[in-house]
Amino acid sequence: MTSAPAGKDTPELRKARGAFFTPEALCRYMAGWAIRSSADAVLEPSCGEAAFLLAAADRMSALGTGPGRLHGVDVHPASAREAQRRLALTGYPTRIEVADFFTLPPKPKFDVVLGNPPFVRYQDFSGAARVRSREAALNAGVNLTELASSWAAFTVHSALFLKPGGRLALVLPAGLLSVNYAAEVRRFLIRRFGRVRLVLFTERIFPGVLEEVLLLLAEGAGGTDHCELQQVRDLGQLLGPAGGFDGQGGYDGEGGYGGQGGFDGQGGFDRGTVSNWRPGIEDVKWTSALLSAPARDVMATVSADPAATTLHTWGETTLGAVTGNNGYFTRSPEQVRTAGLDPERDLVRLSPPGSRHLRGLHFSTQDWTALGAEGGANWLFRPSGEPSPAGREYIRTGERIGVPEAYKCRIRKPWWRVPLVAPADLLLTYMNADTPRVTVNQAGVHHLNSVHGIYLRPAHRRLGAELLPLACLNSLTLLGAETVGRAYGGGLLKIEPREADRLPVPAPALVETYRSELLSVRPQVARALAEGRLLDAVSLVDGVLAQGLSLSQDQVMVIREARELLAGRRTARTSAPS
Repeated sequence: MTSAPAGKDTPELRKARGAFFTPEALCRYMAGWAIRSSADAVLEPSCGEAAFLLAAADRMSALGTGPGRLHGVDVHPASAREAQRRLALTGYPTRIEVADFFTLPPKPKFDVVLGNPPFVRYQDFSGAARVRSREAALNAGVNLTELASSWAAFTVHSALFLKPGGRLALVLPAGLLSVNYAAEVRRFLIRRFGRVRLVLFTERIFPGVLEEVLLLLAEGAGGTDHCELQQVRDLGQLLGPAGGFDGQGGYDGEGGYGGQGGFDGQGGFDRGTVSNWRPGIEDVKWTSALLSAPARDVMATVSADPAATTLHTWGETTLGAVTGNNGYFTRSPEQVRTAGLDPERDLVRLSPPGSRHLRGLHFSTQDWTALGAEGGANWLFRPSGEPSPAGREYIRTGERIGVPEAYKCRIRKPWWRVPLVAPADLLLTYMNADTPRVTVNQAGVHHLNSVHGIYLRPAHRRLGAELLPLACLNSLTLLGAETVGRAYGGGLLKIEPREADRLPVPAPALVETYRSELLSVRPQVARALAEGRLLDAVSLVDGVLAQGLSLSQDQVMVIREARELLAGRRTARTSAPS
């Protein structure tokens, strides 16, 4: 994001390059943290109309009359001209360059780099621009994937312009904590800076913009083993009564914040909770940084308890089959009859595309049959040997309408034989509005890539097929899903197989110990799920397993509240704030 450009710019053009308004108060706050001297040299990449540089000039004026320098870069000429005009009024030496920031060789000559990088998604960030951004990140030893949005390389490249010990203050997407492609950025930050603070908001601070943001405040050199987390409700709580950095509380003048724990020292106004958080070796994502300190403590305690484990202990989670054209390959019973296909020679039984039917504890043959009667595509066209005459005709129909031209069809021989693996013991939902569900595959059907399959280890197959879906309906697992999974647009929670491997679940020994108790509540849990009362079902399972996990009622409530907070942040993306 940047400030809105001038001239004949349009909202569509601004969106294309990731340009949005930054609240003036937020610019002042970040300049107040970053600028420690009126002699600081300040860079604002992607400066737009120089909102951050103007705030920097005000901050330097308040600190004295030293010879500070202001430098801005923007790819949009009209914005650069307006920035130059505005900054000329400050009296500080100023230079505004019209350039793609990624084309500038990094020279470590600035005390401060601050701003709001453009948020351009990977779908819209391609060609030469993407190549330049990845090359810029590689200068710092950060190898970004093709899926990386523009801000990731921008963050790394910005840091290379700092003098040793300099300060980096950026507004970034909250995806910094969770998206897979940002893993290298996360490692870079704690490797390069001596101090890293993340300011997290529970409410969105950019009106009309769905993107959640955080503030990255990094300084010093030499690396660190932890991040400082400051959690606030919104910009108003962060700024406090003084409206920003008043120099009286928060900044200690010694390279960071004062020891007020989120208070300004002027009457106890709470500027959010502050805590230290150490990402563990296994913390591929930093989503757990969004948890409260008590919730992180409980999760750490439970993770060290042998009564808890990960889903990978129980079995292997795999992707489903990819047809290349579900509309052609998946058929309802009525479509099968119309085409005259032979179920023995031409078809295999299938869990229909999607996962709405996988919200209970098991998926039975009766459930499969009922879906077909309702028009569900519960058959997969997949001759294992010689197709029937009707199957041959159906293949010719596919060729006439171009099905073999789809990539997945084109690369397999014959194009109409979809690669399959054996039916999974359990099915795991992939995209979820509430939480991932584990369902026993009693019907023994094959599955597509809209769900995952879990193949239980032989030692756990009996117990897992009997009780694992039930045991996974506990508050610990629901919270774990929010931390290992990834939020998508519309508030959906997506979980990939390797993420599912890390999902915290009760250990087999614990489930065996409480087997009779779990069986006793299973009818009530099944009824609650059928009626859409997920949290009631979870409460029943918590009542059985909490003691075995050494969790007090208060600790269970901490976990539930933490899960509610993360799920609330995720589902808040479904609509823009008013």
